[in-house]
Amino acid sequence: MVTITYVEHDGTRCSVDAAVGLSVMDTALAFKVRGMEGDCGGFCACGTCHVYVEEGWFERLPPMSELERDMVSLAHDPRPNSRLSCQITAAAELDGLVLHVPAKQF
Repeated sequence: MVTITYVEHDGTRCSVDAAVGLSVMDTALAFKVRGMEGDCGGFCACGTCHVYVEEGWFERLPPMSELERDMVSLAHDPRPNSRLSCQITAAAELDGLVLHVPAKQF
């Protein structure tokens, strides 16, 4: 298991144990993290699983694909540390990952 902390838009922190290999979007949906929608089911087609990666973690994630980069550019209030959580897979090296959920999705 990998611990992931989601910080909801109001500052509420939700730390959960994610199964290795599961997307952090699927984990957020399973634990009913507020603000996470994931409308397309994780196919990188809607941008409703947009998150801000906490400082120090962004560089540790695998690089974005061109498709993800395009979808992030369409998200509400994209920032340099924006990612789509459907494209991040829980892995041992991400234990302790902190993601901030924006107040509004797409």
